[in-house]
Amino acid sequence: MAALSVIVLSIRPGGLRRQLRLVARRLRLVLLLGGVYLIFSTAIRVLFPEGWVSDYVPPVVALVLAVAFLVLAQEPALPPETKQ
Repeated sequence: MAALSVIVLSIRPGGLRRQLRLVARRLRLVLLLGGVYLIFSTAIRVLFPEGWVSDYVPPVVALVLAVAFLVLAQEPALPPETKQ
Protein backbone atom coordinates (compact mmCIF):
# COMPACT_ATOMS: atom_id res chain seq x y z
CA MET A 1 0.00 0.00 0.00
CA ALA A 2 2.84 2.40 0.82
CA ALA A 3 4.54 1.66 -2.47
CA LEU A 4 1.32 2.29 -4.38
CA SER A 5 0.91 5.63 -2.57
CA VAL A 6 4.45 6.69 -3.51
CA ILE A 7 3.88 5.69 -7.13
CA VAL A 8 0.61 7.62 -7.39
CA LEU A 9 2.07 10.71 -5.71
CA SER A 10 5.12 10.60 -7.98
CA ILE A 11 2.96 10.59 -11.12
CA ARG A 12 1.09 13.75 -10.12
CA PRO A 13 2.30 17.13 -11.42
CA GLY A 14 5.20 18.55 -9.45
CA GLY A 15 6.50 15.21 -8.28
CA LEU A 16 6.67 13.55 -4.90
CA ARG A 17 8.26 16.45 -3.02
CA ARG A 18 5.47 18.87 -3.96
CA GLN A 19 2.79 16.34 -3.06
CA LEU A 20 4.35 15.69 0.35
CA ARG A 21 4.47 19.45 0.97
CA LEU A 22 0.76 19.66 0.15
CA VAL A 23 0.05 16.75 2.51
CA ALA A 24 1.97 18.50 5.29
CA ARG A 25 0.06 21.71 4.62
CA ARG A 26 -3.27 19.89 4.82
CA LEU A 27 -2.23 18.13 8.03
CA ARG A 28 -1.37 21.47 9.67
CA LEU A 29 -4.72 22.83 8.49
CA VAL A 30 -6.61 19.83 9.93
CA LEU A 31 -4.82 20.22 13.26
CA LEU A 32 -5.62 23.93 13.37
CA LEU A 33 -9.28 23.48 12.46
CA GLY A 34 -9.60 20.58 14.92
CA GLY A 35 -8.25 22.82 17.67
CA VAL A 36 -10.73 25.54 16.72
CA TYR A 37 -13.55 23.00 16.89
CA LEU A 38 -12.44 21.78 20.32
CA ILE A 39 -12.30 25.35 21.66
CA PHE A 40 -15.72 26.25 20.27
CA SER A 41 -17.41 23.04 21.38
CA THR A 42 -15.91 23.31 24.88
CA ALA A 43 -17.00 26.93 25.19
CA ILE A 44 -20.51 26.04 24.03
CA ARG A 45 -20.78 23.13 26.48
CA VAL A 46 -19.54 25.31 29.36
CA LEU A 47 -21.63 28.40 28.57
CA PHE A 48 -24.77 26.56 27.47
CA PRO A 49 -24.92 23.17 29.23
CA GLU A 50 -28.55 22.61 28.23
CA GLY A 51 -30.88 23.70 25.48
CA TRP A 52 -30.89 24.03 21.74
CA VAL A 53 -27.55 25.85 21.59
CA SER A 54 -25.65 22.89 23.02
CA ASP A 55 -27.54 20.54 20.70
CA TYR A 56 -27.36 22.31 17.34
CA VAL A 57 -24.40 24.70 17.34
CA PRO A 58 -21.53 22.12 17.47
CA PRO A 59 -22.67 20.38 14.25
CA VAL A 60 -23.06 23.78 12.57
CA VAL A 61 -19.53 24.74 13.65
CA ALA A 62 -18.28 21.40 12.29
CA LEU A 63 -19.95 22.03 8.93
CA VAL A 64 -18.51 25.55 8.71
CA LEU A 65 -15.02 24.24 9.50
CA ALA A 66 -15.42 21.43 6.95
CA VAL A 67 -16.29 23.97 4.26
CA ALA A 68 -13.33 26.09 5.36
CA PHE A 69 -11.09 23.03 4.97
CA LEU A 70 -12.42 22.30 1.50
CA VAL A 71 -11.74 25.88 0.43
CA LEU A 72 -8.34 26.30 2.11
CA ALA A 73 -6.95 22.83 1.30
CA GLN A 74 -7.16 23.17 -2.47
CA GLU A 75 -3.97 22.74 -4.40
CA PRO A 76 -2.46 26.04 -5.47
CA ALA A 77 -2.21 26.58 -9.19
CA LEU A 78 1.01 25.50 -10.84
CA PRO A 79 3.05 28.40 -12.19
CA PRO A 80 3.08 28.49 -16.00
CA GLU A 81 6.12 26.89 -17.52
CA THR A 82 8.43 29.28 -19.28
CA LYS A 83 9.70 28.37 -22.72
CA GLN A 84 13.40 28.81 -23.23
